[in-house]
Amino acid sequence: MDKRLKKMTAIFFLAAAADLFLAAVLLASLARQRAEGAAAPGTGRVVEDGGWDGLGTEEAGAVALTFDDGPNARYTEALLDGLKEREVRASFFLVGQCIEGNEDTVRRMAEEGHLIGVHCMEHRDLTRESEEEAVRQLMDTAAMIGAVTGRMPEYIRPPFGKWSSGLQEAVPMETVLWSVDSLDWKLQDTDRIVQRVLKDTEDGDIILMHDEFQTSVEAAMEIIDNLLAKGYTFVTVDELTID
Repeated sequence: MDKRLKKMTAIFFLAAAADLFLAAVLLASLARQRAEGAAAPGTGRVVEDGGWDGLGTEEAGAVALTFDDGPNARYTEALLDGLKEREVRASFFLVGQCIEGNEDTVRRMAEEGHLIGVHCMEHRDLTRESEEEAVRQLMDTAAMIGAVTGRMPEYIRPPFGKWSSGLQEAVPMETVLWSVDSLDWKLQDTDRIVQRVLKDTEDGDIILMHDEFQTSVEAAMEIIDNLLAKGYTFVTVDELTID
């Protein structure tokens, strides 16, 4: 009887040891899979439901990339190419006198999902014009955009950010300013523009740039790539809450 009890006890302990060994193997396997699922930064990672979250960081927020003073016959198409390649939509505030001859570019902006707003007819401080003249210029520019795209613009960014309560009441469009100024028109240095924007950008920011310089186009692509890698998404200004 003692021999039989000893034999059963030995079998029990062997089975328990085997179970512990299998559990250890399974835990090691799960740990290895989790480590492999956390990909290198910017390359994506496996999430708990088995899906793929794209970037190697959690979403950092949304920002709007905006461009003034176009369309530019030399640089805007290259900018649109880069945006399309990255599947990013931006907001463009157009100068009326630049639209003629660049209608195809404006049409492309609309077709590819970018927001198109009014900047001005000519690049002037509208608060120095009579209210009647300022309104005429803005509405003429809006009509030009509408004639090309088939849709009247709903947003305006006044030159230099100069605006007045009188113009606000007279112009049936929502005013959009900015929270991050790239100073690309002044710097005209790709690296300095990128550094300035990345340093200052946070969730909900509206970034001001211009599509009339090669350095601006190059900087915009680097800014997009960097912010995407940090988990930001790009939206048009109408998708942000504008105070």
